[in-house]
Amino acid sequence: MSRATTLQSERAVRIEPEPQYTPQIGALVEMMNYARLTTLQAVEGLTVAQLDAVPEGFGNSIGMLLAHIAAVDRLYHHVSFENRLYHEASEAVRGGLSMGREGTPPPTGQSLDTLLAELEASRAATLEALATKDDGWLASRMTAPYFTAMNQHWAWFHVMEDEVNHRGQIRILRQWVAPKQRE
Repeated sequence: MSRATTLQSERAVRIEPEPQYTPQIGALVEMMNYARLTTLQAVEGLTVAQLDAVPEGFGNSIGMLLAHIAAVDRLYHHVSFENRLYHEASEAVRGGLSMGREGTPPPTGQSLDTLLAELEASRAATLEALATKDDGWLASRMTAPYFTAMNQHWAWFHVMEDEVNHRGQIRILRQWVAPKQRE
C-alpha cells in the first residue's frame, strides 16, 4: 500500500476539520466526505446497463439513486444558501428528488463518469458555500418558507443521512445487478 493510500485510509477514520471551515462545519463536512467516499466505493466499476437496471421488486436503479443524491444536495443548497424552494428548482433537480415522478426524470443511459461528475459538481458548490459560513450560521434556523422549523445543521445532517440511506440501497441493488464472481 502506498503512503498516499495509507494516509487516505487513516484520514477516513478520523474527523479532522480542514482549516477553511469553522470547527462544527468542518466536522460536518468531514462526515459528508466520508459518506460520499463510501458511496463512490459502492458504485465503482458499474456499467451503464448495471446503473440503469431495476431488478424485479425494486423501485429504482442505482443511476436514479445517484441522481437523487445529487439532487438532494442541490435542493438543500438552494434552500440553505439562496432561500429558493422546491418549485423554484430546475426540472432536472425536481426529477432527481422525486425519483422521476415530478419534473424531468433523470435520463437513463448515463455513464458512471457522468453521474459522478454531477455528484462532484453539486457537492463542490455546497462545500464552497459552507466555507463562507460559521458555526453560528450552522446553528441558525433556516429562513426559507416551509423550512423554518429546522436549523442549518439539521438540514445538512439530513443531506448526509439521505445519502447514507440510499448508499445502503445501492449496495443491495449492486448485489443483484453486479454479483461478485466466485473465484
